[in-house]
Amino acid sequence: MLNSKNERELCYVVTIDEIKEIPGRDFTECAVVNGWTVLVKKDQFKPGDIGIYFEIDSKVPEKEPFLFLAKKHYKIKTQKYKTPEGQFWSQGLLMHPNDFGWEVNEEEIIDDKYNTYYVDNDSRFLTKKLGVTYAVVSDNQRKAAPADKYKKMAQRQGKRFSKQPYRWLMQRNWGKKILFIFFGKKKDKRNWPAWVIKTDEERIQNMPWILQNKNPWIVTEKIDGTSTTFTMKRNSFGRYDFYICSRNVVFDTPEKIQKGCYYDTNVYIEMAEKYDIQNKMKQLMENEYSDCEWITIQGETYGQGIQKRNYSTDFHLFAAFNFITSKEGRYNTIDMFNILTKKYNIPTVPILYNDYILPDTVDELLSFATGESILDLKPREGLVFRSQDGVQSFKAVSNEYLMKFHN
Repeated sequence: MLNSKNERELCYVVTIDEIKEIPGRDFTECAVVNGWTVLVKKDQFKPGDIGIYFEIDSKVPEKEPFLFLAKKHYKIKTQKYKTPEGQFWSQGLLMHPNDFGWEVNEEEIIDDKYNTYYVDNDSRFLTKKLGVTYAVVSDNQRKAAPADKYKKMAQRQGKRFSKQPYRWLMQRNWGKKILFIFFGKKKDKRNWPAWVIKTDEERIQNMPWILQNKNPWIVTEKIDGTSTTFTMKRNSFGRYDFYICSRNVVFDTPEKIQKGCYYDTNVYIEMAEKYDIQNKMKQLMENEYSDCEWITIQGETYGQGIQKRNYSTDFHLFAAFNFITSKEGRYNTIDMFNILTKKYNIPTVPILYNDYILPDTVDELLSFATGESILDLKPREGLVFRSQDGVQSFKAVSNEYLMKFHN
């Protein structure tokens, strides 16, 4: 789930929507949380109860109360169980507040230190409190939220900030702000571009209510790669500032170029050069978007050595999924294709449907997400759905793909 800061949370407070029987199983049943189905003990929960949900592809600490996951190496994965009526998917882990010695007070969970967690994005601190991380070690660096500006300021100052009164000031919000005036702004000036929103589509299981929208949707293939952003801003001297970004790093200095990439080569800069992105974005800003302050292209770099899916290539490729301008916002996928691909030969994600009507259930949509990739006719990761105006979007990841490549 994405929190209010658009950062992914790996565990959070939920309400149990429904409890279903699983044919052929006497001691377990299915709990439904939003669109997730989770295997739980019989009578552990009832509809309306509060629980703590841990997302798939996460890992919990090797200590109580998680010791029962030792055989699974403390990793939360998609599980498929056969039943007399077919199969049952369990995705995630659901635990009761009592497992942690916490009380339940109406729609709040209160721990022994009286910290309160709600059934919404304000429960974002649970991921850090419980020590939950990504199951894949490299994802903890690649996907983690970057350190805040105050922490980076303290790291730069080293010994100075390890002494008083700096330590005392850093423990107070107003103190950090004062220190930032003197020690932070100049060196943090060229940081993550403030106008760029980081990409991370929400899963359909976390927003099943969207299925009520029966307007036509644009459907594209979801590519399993690494998030890549190119953005250009017009400056006050009639020139253009060009930024190349991974999920969290802006490659604007030599040390970042060398150390800020998690692959053998800097694939982000490689894609910028391969598709001549800087020159093409400059042309866009001088021609079609001469009245825009900035434009941004976001997409996926994929291929050999990136994730577990190489798309049958021994090289790297790029496909854009977002085109955003300061004046119009995010374009819909078809308009993006007409601009980037047709006019400037910048690849975009494969468009499968432009008038798809959403089904009534999450299960139907997840089944629809399973299929062959248009790129190499092998299993696709899933699908991304975007409204015709480009504003709303979400993803549906194939359960079969998760079992094959993420377990």
